[in-house]
Amino acid sequence: MATNTQILTSERVEKVFMSCLFKDGEDSSEHIVAEGIVRTIGFHPGRIEEHRQEIHDMLAELSDDFKMSGGGGMSFLNACMDKHGNQWTGMHLRQEQLVQLGIAVGEVEYAASREMWRLFPGGMPYFVVKQ
Repeated sequence: MATNTQILTSERVEKVFMSCLFKDGEDSSEHIVAEGIVRTIGFHPGRIEEHRQEIHDMLAELSDDFKMSGGGGMSFLNACMDKHGNQWTGMHLRQEQLVQLGIAVGEVEYAASREMWRLFPGGMPYFVVKQ
């Protein structure tokens, strides 16, 4: 059984993210769009559903500051740390992938429109986890 610090890892986020993408030759006309910081992704709906609980569990490991029931949202720049104070990734790409997976399952939303992001520290958005 995984401990809390092993639920959210860079490797796990990448594995789930890659699994939820369309494979060559698959019909992508039905897809779930998730706008990220630098790219927008279309996910395979069936595979997003297969990973729904795993995505939920990974998002639950973020600081309570990100949660609607906690701090009500936090900067993308702080998403590299989990709720135990551990840095789970050193890559903004992995943070973006986690946010996009959260958007795909309906558990993450940005706190402001893209046009407003420039007003936030580092020009990075704030987002909220709706758990």
